[in-house]
Amino acid sequence: MGKAPHAQYIYRFGLNVQDGNGSMKAELGGKGAALAEMAGMGVPVPPGFTITTAACRYYMKYGEAPPSLRHELKDAMQWLEREHQKGFNNALNPLLVSVRSGAAVSMPGMMDTILNVGLNRDTLDGLAMVSGTPRFAFDSYRRLLQMFGSVVLSVPKKLFDSALQSILRAAHVVSESELSATDLKALAFEFEGIILKSSEIAFPADPETQLDMAIKAVFSSWQNERARYYRRLNHIADDSGTAVTIQAMAFGNSGATSGTGVGFTRNPSTGEAAMFGEFLADAQGEDIVAGVRTPISIAELDRIMPDVYRELRTITARLERHYGDAQDFEFTVERAKLYLLQTRSAKRTTMAAVRIAVEMAEEGLISRLDAIKRIDTSRINEILCPQLDTSGGQHHCVAQGLPASPGAAAGRIALSADAAVAAAASLGDPIILVSQETTAEDIHGMAASVGFLTAHGGATSHAAVVARGMGKCCITGAKDVRVDASKGTLHIGPCSFAEGDWLTLDGATGKVYAGRLPLLASQADTSHLKTLRTWALELSAGSVRANADTPDDACAAFQAGASGIGLCRTEHMFFAPDRLHHMRTMILAKNTAERECALEQLLPMQQADFERIYRAMHGLPVTIRLLDPPLHEFLPAAKDVAQDLASAIARRDDEAAATLETMQERVAELTESNPMMGHRGCRLSVTFPEILVMQVTALLQAVLAISKEGCTTHPEIMLPLVACAEEIAFLRDLIDKTAESLFKNTGHRLEYSLGAMIELPRAAICAETFAPYVDFVSFGTNDLTQMTFGFSRDDSRRFLDVYLEKGILSDDPFLTIDRVGVGGLIQMAVKKLRAAKPGIKIGVCGEHAGDPASIAFFVSADVDYISCSPARLSLAQFAMAQNASDPAQDIASQSHIPALV
Repeated sequence: MGKAPHAQYIYRFGLNVQDGNGSMKAELGGKGAALAEMAGMGVPVPPGFTITTAACRYYMKYGEAPPSLRHELKDAMQWLEREHQKGFNNALNPLLVSVRSGAAVSMPGMMDTILNVGLNRDTLDGLAMVSGTPRFAFDSYRRLLQMFGSVVLSVPKKLFDSALQSILRAAHVVSESELSATDLKALAFEFEGIILKSSEIAFPADPETQLDMAIKAVFSSWQNERARYYRRLNHIADDSGTAVTIQAMAFGNSGATSGTGVGFTRNPSTGEAAMFGEFLADAQGEDIVAGVRTPISIAELDRIMPDVYRELRTITARLERHYGDAQDFEFTVERAKLYLLQTRSAKRTTMAAVRIAVEMAEEGLISRLDAIKRIDTSRINEILCPQLDTSGGQHHCVAQGLPASPGAAAGRIALSADAAVAAAASLGDPIILVSQETTAEDIHGMAASVGFLTAHGGATSHAAVVARGMGKCCITGAKDVRVDASKGTLHIGPCSFAEGDWLTLDGATGKVYAGRLPLLASQADTSHLKTLRTWALELSAGSVRANADTPDDACAAFQAGASGIGLCRTEHMFFAPDRLHHMRTMILAKNTAERECALEQLLPMQQADFERIYRAMHGLPVTIRLLDPPLHEFLPAAKDVAQDLASAIARRDDEAAATLETMQERVAELTESNPMMGHRGCRLSVTFPEILVMQVTALLQAVLAISKEGCTTHPEIMLPLVACAEEIAFLRDLIDKTAESLFKNTGHRLEYSLGAMIELPRAAICAETFAPYVDFVSFGTNDLTQMTFGFSRDDSRRFLDVYLEKGILSDDPFLTIDRVGVGGLIQMAVKKLRAAKPGIKIGVCGEHAGDPASIAFFVSADVDYISCSPARLSLAQFAMAQNASDPAQDIASQSHIPALV
């Protein structure tokens, strides 16, 4: 078995004793630590003691309580008898106790409580005499029998409920509060029989046996299914264990001047600074939870027990000031005497959390940084995105997929990108784009839609990434979805839909519903959220930029307080229908001269886009990334070209056939076995320098054009997918020559910066060699993760879910940064770059820049800024502020942050 380690397993609390304190949650659980803290503050709590979580861990390991616990328990009970001036198993003046669980992390309702432990037939008369009523004694006894039977002896609760209902019917009353002493006596004795018959064990009359069995039942309840499920859901460690708090009973069921209640110091739904809760007269705590009687508002306590109400308000206000947070409390009134049984930080809605944090900071109870740190960034999207309104009852769920981007959306079905654009224009209704999967070529249809549903893909597929970037709802991997775009039909399991039918997506759960369901609007414009976000910008540990590819994205980013654009992907500008033709002409060109001719058509379009983006950002820095994807992405798929060619030949359209034959040849030439590692990134600029020249010219001309309007900016040019310093040196020389030629022709000069994206392991390892040629670098963590793991972001879903289920990976590396591998490369590169060029600016512009856990790592890695999609800016701003080390830090360096408008 092994021996128990030498340890103190019991900590006492009361008016004259306080062994523990509120900092000991790991040992005493949240409940025990709070009781110890309250006792130390002089708050009226019934005296008691807490058995530590260490005893539970011992019990889970060895199957029995630590040997030394029995001696400590005996001493603690003797102390409690003296403290409460009653005796355990004293027939004339019995001491009864409650036995409650209490984990270090609050697990409301997951483990059961046992009240009135110590009562038996011998002590019933004494309790009746002390209380002045036999009814109270039998009521307490039947409660003990039911709780002990259910929790300790696993007697089905329905057996007790059935017996109670029989007594109620026989007495012609509705609730047990109306039963007489005779009725309750009969019910209690019937409960004894139920226990014996169901468990084949008689209810133990000996109080010490009751207590011993109750303690072990609480230890065992740590492993019940409800508790295990709750821990999995909330990422609570299985081996932390629960404490057990044993406390002298305070009887709320002692008559009209007694009762029990639960409350919050502030409204947990709205955050309003007013006490909120319920009170039930002549009742014990379990009566409120059971719901068999209707409680009154806690405000009504002011009318029926004004002295108790005033004392409660004074104490709970003091608790809130002491803990610096809204409290969830439980209390009992025994014959007009108030006892606090529990206090803990109150669970609350996200909107309530925002309001409470802001108002507490404004009241001087907490600092602004504390207010920001109170917000669970993972829940920010609850108030930034529309949500499904489920108040109307049951709805018909037709499919379940992966919740890839939050929010909710209802719209008419479109089965292709072109159909989405057409439907949005003609119908005027919101559109849901449904497809097997999406590609870069679908961007125009995605822009026209309010949400996306795909049969394939995971949380990092193309549809998911674009959706999060656009701030739109997306469900991926809905395996029951089958799209037939040629026939305009959609099958989801046994259900059939046509284009134009309504669907509703719930991005919070991944559920797809037939029809149009109501949505709750975003609450992003509330004054409290704006205030908190302003504080976050002031206190941020670094600046937060936006990934913005269009002027509309740039406007949204500026409105949301972005400190600039950290990534503008120019390839997205070429997929628009009016530009795709020129892009394909350039790709199909037979020589440089033909390519330059096509690029001349694209140059003014690129320049116009850049001008609008610069204007939208009002002088804040903008990083333009040169063309990155392989050229084949701008061409139709090989099978589509083959079909079109066959059709042109069939209808004898020689001109179209000739063009399609050329395109087919070019598609074949550009098709690569592994395009992710093929002819893309800076390699395009090396092999087709005319593309770089066009983009740099458009970029610099745009800056010169807006400068005539009085708008100044410092352009930042970024090279994608660099692998070695020689590439950067070659391309920097080409960029500088292009710029010099432009300056000479226009007679105007301007300063610009050149940077590189670190997306390859080699680039990270050799980062110091880049320093002489670049002014900044930015980690593209999407590709860096792919290259480091050797995982394809689009294809890895086939096995990545299995890795997560089996615990091989703890997190999806495409959603939360892999600190050891990918993170190790980032830390190495930052250290080398800072040593080689101390003033270099370093950022992160991958998908991870919108993940709070990853942001914490980037701050620790000493990056200067992060850049995420406009839709995730608020989340990133809060996360960046939460990682500020000093609340009084000088924020002069944040002067580039614009005021929220």
